[in-house]
Amino acid sequence: MVHFADILAPDALATDLSVNGKRALFQKLGQLAATAYGLDPVTVADALFERERLGSTGFGGGVAIPHAKIPGLERMRGVVALLDPVMPFDAVDDAPVDIVFALLSPVDSGAEHLKTLARVSRYLREEGHVARLRGANSSEALHALLAGGEARDAA
Repeated sequence: MVHFADILAPDALATDLSVNGKRALFQKLGQLAATAYGLDPVTVADALFERERLGSTGFGGGVAIPHAKIPGLERMRGVVALLDPVMPFDAVDDAPVDIVFALLSPVDSGAEHLKTLARVSRYLREEGHVARLRGANSSEALHALLAGGEARDAA
């Protein structure tokens, strides 16, 4: 079982991120992934963008879970950003998005990718979790919420 503490490095999180469009968002997420995990930022941004072209990963309630399989990645990784201002995301409910949890998976992850995606989705469907995340005013607070509470709350 994967816990968020296992996939989220403290420096893979950002609050008050301001971007103009999905491409700019994915570039920022790529930069965070590069800093936190040593990944190529262009590879990450391009993979997220290509996946997004298949259909929006905005699943409602102001939350999006973009995800992609990244060549050379050895284990599941996450990048989380709180957006300010909110941005349109073509979500299922047409609501703008302010919480983005990008899931990066090894190319051959298959079932693990799907299971982790389901865990992230379950966690972010809980209004209490989302409200606490929205209240995080630093990446440290965001990491404490995600890495600390997930094992207890998302089972």
